[in-house]
Amino acid sequence: MKMVKVYAKQMLGVVVVSMLASTVVASAQINSATDITEEEYLAVKNGPDGGVDRQVKIVDIGRSNVAVGILHRDAIEATSGPARGIVHSLVTEVYYIYSGSGTLVTGGTIGDRRDIPADSDIVTTLVGKSFRATSTGGHSRYVSEGDIVVIPGGVFHGWTEIEDHVTYLSIRPDPDKVLPAGWVNPVIE
Repeated sequence: MKMVKVYAKQMLGVVVVSMLASTVVASAQINSATDITEEEYLAVKNGPDGGVDRQVKIVDIGRSNVAVGILHRDAIEATSGPARGIVHSLVTEVYYIYSGSGTLVTGGTIGDRRDIPADSDIVTTLVGKSFRATSTGGHSRYVSEGDIVVIPGGVFHGWTEIEDHVTYLSIRPDPDKVLPAGWVNPVIE
């Protein structure tokens, strides 16, 4: 299991570097890396406030920003009918399933669109302009610890079943810089 985690982490790094390589050009202003320590990650994950989706940091990387978030969802019973989820207009997400498992649906035919208010944390800090929706005919897949899923901006995604829980890291390339660079979760400031 440890070898699977090491391999999955290496693959996550390859995916993120590949995605950002086309949008990131060295800048004279960017001359250092940004760290997120395990202590910081766990402090945000286990913090008293923040809900399901907790942004850790948003970093200016030159011509783009990148955000790192941690998400935790409890059990969801399987449902019939359209999947319920969200679409982020511009920001891509790369999920690395840290623990747990569930069924994730992406894509499909969108229905019941409801825009998320512009002053919501979802829009201002997490993933930019977004809307909630339902989807039929999307791609459904079972994901578990170590899996990686790349969800481009504009693609519906939602969970239709979670057995016990799912905790996952979300790397969020932001080439349009809609998220506030330099933002740090107050739990670790």
